[in-house]
Amino acid sequence: MKDFDLNHVSADEWDELNDPRPETNDFDRVVETAISRRGFLGGVLALGSGASAMGVLMSSSAARAEGRFAFTPIGIHTDPTVHVPEGYDWDLLIRWGDPLFSDAPKFDNATGGAAEGADRIFGENTDGMESFLVGDAQVIAVNHEYANRDINLPQRAEGQPDNAEDVQKLQKLQGVTVMEIARDAEGWKVVLDSPLNRRITHLTPMTIAGPAAGHDLLKTVDDPTGTSSLGTFNNCGAGRTPWGTYLTCEENFNGYFGSTNPDVELPEGYKRYGIGIDGWGYDYHRFDARFDISQTPNEPHRMGYVVEIDPADPQSTPVKHTGLGRFKHENAEVVLAPDGRVVVYMGDDERGEFLYKFVSNGVYAPGASTKELLDDGQLHVAKFTEDGSGTWIALTPEATGMDAAEIAVFTRVAASKVGATTMDRPEWVAVNPVAVEGYCCLTNNKNRGVKPNAGGDETPVGGPNPRAENKYGQIVRWYPANDDHADAEFTWDLYVMAGNPMVHQDAYGGSGNIHEGNLFNSPDGMQFDTTGLLWIQTDGKDSNEGDFEGMGNNQMLVGDPVTGRIERFLTGPTGCEVTGLCWSADRRAMFVGIQHPDAPFPDGEGKLPRSSILVIERNDGGLVG
Repeated sequence: MKDFDLNHVSADEWDELNDPRPETNDFDRVVETAISRRGFLGGVLALGSGASAMGVLMSSSAARAEGRFAFTPIGIHTDPTVHVPEGYDWDLLIRWGDPLFSDAPKFDNATGGAAEGADRIFGENTDGMESFLVGDAQVIAVNHEYANRDINLPQRAEGQPDNAEDVQKLQKLQGVTVMEIARDAEGWKVVLDSPLNRRITHLTPMTIAGPAAGHDLLKTVDDPTGTSSLGTFNNCGAGRTPWGTYLTCEENFNGYFGSTNPDVELPEGYKRYGIGIDGWGYDYHRFDARFDISQTPNEPHRMGYVVEIDPADPQSTPVKHTGLGRFKHENAEVVLAPDGRVVVYMGDDERGEFLYKFVSNGVYAPGASTKELLDDGQLHVAKFTEDGSGTWIALTPEATGMDAAEIAVFTRVAASKVGATTMDRPEWVAVNPVAVEGYCCLTNNKNRGVKPNAGGDETPVGGPNPRAENKYGQIVRWYPANDDHADAEFTWDLYVMAGNPMVHQDAYGGSGNIHEGNLFNSPDGMQFDTTGLLWIQTDGKDSNEGDFEGMGNNQMLVGDPVTGRIERFLTGPTGCEVTGLCWSADRRAMFVGIQHPDAPFPDGEGKLPRSSILVIERNDGGLVG
C-alpha cells in the first residue's frame, strides 16, 4: 500500500501517483500559442468592459493608490507565528483538542488524545466556517477537513492506524463543529456546555435527499433504501443559506476508501473520482467494512455532496443534497436571483475539473418551507469562450444521455459530455454583495497544457486559464447577463493573475495589480465582507525560494474589486494554510482559520502543532471588514 500523508503530498498529487494521466505530445504548441497571444495580458485579460476590466489591467502604481483599506499593509513573514497590521491584535479562540463540553478529555500531547471523547472536543484541520445568530447567541459552524495522522496518532509509526480504536479517533476528529462563542472582559471564548454546541463526525447519521436518493447506486446492506448514511467527509469550504443553515462541502472523499482484496474489479465511475484499492493511509477499510470497496462498492457514491446543517437545532439530522451534484466540492456560495430563485455556485477542486451552478425551481420566501430548494432545480456547468463571453450549460438527460440520478452521482461525467471548460482547480466562489458579479479562485494547475483531466478532457491554454503549467493561480470574475445570477449567459474577465514579477518578466510575473509588496500564490479561500471588499486566503508554496521568492508564508490579503488593489493583511505560521473566515454579528471581530501549522504553533517548543481559529480585533474597537 502506498502511504499517503497530506502534510507532504497534496490530494491531486496522490490521485496522479495512483492514477497517472496520459501525457500529451503538443505541449510546445500550446505554450507557443499562449505566449504569442499578445503576451497573455493584451489578448486574454483585456476582456470585459469599462471599469470592470480595468481592475486587472491597471499599472502597479495605480493599483497601490490609496483606497478603502483601513490598515497599513504588512510585509511577508517566514516565522512560526501570526502577523497582522499595526493597530490590530490576534488571539486564539480555540485549538484542536480544546473542549466543547466540560466532560471532554484534557488534551494529551503524547498521544493526541484517545478515541473516547474525541467527539467532545474541537476537531482537527479547521477549514470553511460561517457565523450565525441563534436568538441572542453567537454561533460558529466550522469544518474539520482531514486528519494529520502523524500528529493525531503520534504514538503510531508514521501515524498508521493500528486498530479500530485508532480509526474511530480519526473519524471523530473530522467533520464539523457547531459552537456558541461569547465575548467577556478577557476576550472571545467558546461557551462550554452550550446547548448549541455539537460535533458532527464520520459517524453522524445523515439523510440523503434529491434526485439520487433511493437510487440503486446509493443502496447498501446497511441502508437498503439508499436514503440515509453515516458521516460527512473531507469537509473543505462552506456556505450559508438565506434561511440560516450551514452548508458543508465534501471534497477529497475518495481517499478514505481501500480494498482488503487487491484483485477486486473496480466499478464503473470509480476512476473519474480517484477511488482505488489503496487509501491515503487512513486504513479505514482494514477496520470498518463500510470503507472496504470489495465489500461495500456503493458507499463511495454516498459521499461527495453538499450537506445542510441547522446550527439552531442540535437534534436535527444533516441532509446530503444530491441535487447539487457529486464532485470534490470546495464551497457553496448561495445568492438569490431577482425572482427569488436560489442560485448556488460551486467549484470542483481538482486539476482540469469544472465550475458549476445550481438554480432552484422554487423561490425562497421567508417563513415558507425550504425543504426542496436545494434539490428541485437545474444543475449547470460553465463554458467560457475566448471572446469574454460564457454560458451555463444545463446538465439535463437530453444533453448528457444520463438520467437525473446518474447526473447527480456522476456529475463530472455529465459535465464532460457537454464540453464544459476545464479549469485550473476551481476552489472557493464568492459573490459580491454590492455588485452583480461572481469570483472563483483558480488556485493552480501544473498540468495545464500538459495533461488531460481524469476524464480525458483536454486542458488547452486559453480563456480563463491563460498560462501553461500554472503554478501561481488566478481569480476569474463573471458578470451575469441582465444582472441575474440565474441567467444562462455571462461575460467574464480575470480579476488577478498571481505571479512573481521579481522572477518573471512575462505572464508568469502576474497581472498589473501584482507588485513586489503583495506577492502571493495559490489563491484558495475567498470571502466578501459587507462593504464589498474581497478577502483572499492562500494555500500555496511557502518555500520563499525560486519562483516563490518574496512570497513568504501563506497569508490573507484584501482586494478592492473596483480599483483592483490587493494588499496583505495577515501572514500565518510556517507550514500552514490560511483558510476559513467569518465575522461577529457586530463586525468588530474577525475569525480566521489556521490549518496544519508546523510546530511550535501555537503552544511552543516540544508540543504538537494544533490547527486553530484566531480572533482578530482592532485596538480601537472599530469594525474589522
